[in-house]
Amino acid sequence: MHHSRPESRIVTGPLWSQILAFVFPLALSGILQQLFNAADVAIVGRFTGAQGPVAMAAVGASAPIIGLLVTMFIGISLGANVTISTAIGSGDRKTVQRAVHTSLMVALVGGAALALMSELLVAPVLRLLAVPAEVLPFAIKYLRIFLLGMPVILLYNFEAAIFMSAGNTRAPLIVLAMSGMLNIALNLFFVLVLGMDVAGVATATVLANAFSAAVLMRWLGKTHSAVRFRMAALKIDPRILARILKIGVPAGMQAAVFSLANIIIQSAINTLGTTVMAASSAAFNIEIFAYCILNAFSQACTTFVGQNNGAGKIGRCRSTMKWCFLEGAVCLAAATGLILLTGHHLLSLFNTDPQVVAIGYTRLLWIFTAYIFTISYEIVSGYLRGFGISLLPAIATTVAICGVRIGWVYGVFPRRPDFETIMACYPVSLATAAVLMFILLFKLRPAAKRVAELRAAGVGARA
Repeated sequence: MHHSRPESRIVTGPLWSQILAFVFPLALSGILQQLFNAADVAIVGRFTGAQGPVAMAAVGASAPIIGLLVTMFIGISLGANVTISTAIGSGDRKTVQRAVHTSLMVALVGGAALALMSELLVAPVLRLLAVPAEVLPFAIKYLRIFLLGMPVILLYNFEAAIFMSAGNTRAPLIVLAMSGMLNIALNLFFVLVLGMDVAGVATATVLANAFSAAVLMRWLGKTHSAVRFRMAALKIDPRILARILKIGVPAGMQAAVFSLANIIIQSAINTLGTTVMAASSAAFNIEIFAYCILNAFSQACTTFVGQNNGAGKIGRCRSTMKWCFLEGAVCLAAATGLILLTGHHLLSLFNTDPQVVAIGYTRLLWIFTAYIFTISYEIVSGYLRGFGISLLPAIATTVAICGVRIGWVYGVFPRRPDFETIMACYPVSLATAAVLMFILLFKLRPAAKRVAELRAAGVGARA
């Protein structure tokens, strides 16, 4: 197999500036992606008249289900990211090409299967979650349309992971800036001009994602880097697929466990009435912006560690984690201060009801307290994944997040069934997850070091 020297700058040069240059476009991409949902919630809340709170509640009740379905495949795309970035770091262009085309096929086939299966399960799942009778028809309508777009939604996410593995986070940002504007314009057209409700905003979101996927596919076909797409090469390589799934499935399970736990929490929130549901939905669409920053540092850690591990540079892997912690903490503090200072105003953009705003701000306070633990959890998890260590973090997440939150909802919440009791489960579960992740880090560091040393020996021999 032919190997050449790495073409990426990630394995050389100052880490602190390269991480920031990688993170900011990625964080902005995540924020723009969340604006799709934020635009849905705000437009149905403000422009559908008396139905506003019910329509908002419908979109909010749908969000955890969408998260569960999408995050499983986004986790698998992280497996593609690690496989491609490690191959780029070691100069293995043949593996890069096989992994790129296998990843795109997984997105298309998986998206089609997910769309078909989920259409059959929408109504039963929403009923299982105790969605109120007046909200249920709107939630079913929104979810059914949204889920038809799963092939293009997953295709976009896998394409973005491919660009990210090569160190390019600007291309997905540029595409999302365009599709974000398209999404909002279509939202307003379908709701204000055509008089549609949640069906209009769901359709707008799917069309905007289709646009994103088409543009990124075209750009992958034109790039001169190792991740170039060629239609003739579009097939699944079984060995590469096994490698992607070995890392990606546990990563997907880890992300899906979060979503599953959030669905359970949402079912408890649903029992507190439409006003609380609307407030929680609005707050979620604000707090998620700060999470995008944390998640960007986690993904940066995975990509940088993956490439430097491929190049056999263990020292740069450790330095990557340290810089991600430091820079992530500073960015989190800035985001927290800004959002809490403007929180009441931001919440009123979704709904002007003073009760909705007050309850929503309560959620923001609880969640940002929990984010202190989230940053530790996310970065350590991203670091381990960069070495291809994915299964044990997934198990730790299941124990900490799913276990604690299920126990909280069914054990603690019934004794004091109010909104603050539900919110308290976030810092408790995330603190547990952070502690378990640090224990894993110290237990697994010797194994990661040995892998990197062996890889370094191989790279040295080839050079």
